[in-house]
Amino acid sequence: MKNRLLLIRHGETKWNEERRFQGNTDVPLNEKGIQQAKALRERLAKFKFDACYTSDLSRAKDTAALIAEPHSLPLQECAALREVNFGAWEGLTGAQINEDYEDSLKKWRRNPRFVRPPGGETLEELTQRTMEAVQKIVHEYPEGQALLISHGGTIRCIITAVLGVDFNYYWRIRQDNTALSIVDFYREDRAVLSLLNDCSHLSQGHVPEIY
Repeated sequence: MKNRLLLIRHGETKWNEERRFQGNTDVPLNEKGIQQAKALRERLAKFKFDACYTSDLSRAKDTAALIAEPHSLPLQECAALREVNFGAWEGLTGAQINEDYEDSLKKWRRNPRFVRPPGGETLEELTQRTMEAVQKIVHEYPEGQALLISHGGTIRCIITAVLGVDFNYYWRIRQDNTALSIVDFYREDRAVLSLLNDCSHLSQGHVPEIY
């Protein structure tokens, strides 16, 4: 017997487009993000789900509402599924952060687990609160299938935790907007990553950006 969690990152926002750190700032979906969520809704419409959990930030809630619509599922909001709190970095681009917080930003990119942005939280703290929520969901639906709509950093932390890998692999896990990842939880406390960052519901599929 197993519990299956479908991990879904929210659709695109203006700050995603501008490559700004969003964190706990409540930035809404842009038009592209709405269309991305609708595309995933069509893909998942034929499947049965027992529950839909979502971060309480609007970009996740609005994505969740569109995806859950064909299933008539109520949204179960969970603040523990929010993105990491970036504190003073929120609303800034990487280049802007580098101007005032160069040392901290370098450490955060090289060994992110315990680095705290000014006024924010560490990825270790994000992982702790998120995994507590995940375990509650798995306990609530031990043989079910649930949707979990959240954020890129949050989903990376879930995947890193369930795989039990070095936390520095955090940056090696790609999470695109409305990407679908699947984790299966088994009774013997074993978790299996069954799908990662699948964007095949989008017309362009998964096309890595060129930097």
